[in-house]
Amino acid sequence: MLKILLSNDDGVHSPGIHHLANYLKEIGSVTLVSPESERSASGLSITMHKPLRTKKVNFFDDSINAWCINGTPSDCVKFAIDSLLTETPDLVISGINHGSNLGTDILYSGTVSAAIEGAINDVPAIAVSLDTVGKCDFEPYAKLAAKLCKQLYENNIKKGIVMNINIPYIPIGEIKGVKVTKLGVRRYKNCFIERLDPRGKSYFWLAGELDNKDFNNFDTDVGSIYNNYISVTPITFDLTSYETITKMKKWNIANINDLQ
Repeated sequence: MLKILLSNDDGVHSPGIHHLANYLKEIGSVTLVSPESERSASGLSITMHKPLRTKKVNFFDDSINAWCINGTPSDCVKFAIDSLLTETPDLVISGINHGSNLGTDILYSGTVSAAIEGAINDVPAIAVSLDTVGKCDFEPYAKLAAKLCKQLYENNIKKGIVMNINIPYIPIGEIKGVKVTKLGVRRYKNCFIERLDPRGKSYFWLAGELDNKDFNNFDTDVGSIYNNYISVTPITFDLTSYETITKMKKWNIANINDLQ
């Protein structure tokens, strides 16, 4: 039976992970290890300066072993693979996230980072996000996501690769299809709003407005979601620019005597 490790960044009690677990148990045995509270935008951070604590939780289904950890999504997957599980999982899945993880935003995403931690450990990995920030019903999208995860796994996801899935939050019947995409660009007109606390000291809230130029580029995950397609983007944690390496080998930077 397929052994699935499930995590997220919205926390162990989030509805997205509950609904996804409910459908994933139909395709394999599910072990859930999730942050005890929301850890969105935590990126690939891990906990090194305080102890990690884990506890078994009563999940909605007794057939699913579930734990929560007072750490990050990356902590959850790292701890599960290294210390908690007796066998390496066949597949790591992270989600369903409440909100999209598109383009350059994946560099901040705790959801994607949990999946990347699986890929770092040579386990095929998938991240799943739903493109909405308001109140929503995850159930029909969880059913769709579980089937898509199964299809991706059966097509032999290469080790070291994360399949980043984003689903538009529209009626299922209005979704036009699935597109294999590249990452788009998500830029923000950031601003830091200054406020004063009751003692008169200033503090700041990060705010901003999305400045998105990829809405109509169907080759990107951003454009696909905007045009009512599910996007599936293969990503890797190897950030090396191989094209630049080739160019740099022609540069005159190899003589150590020039640096002394």
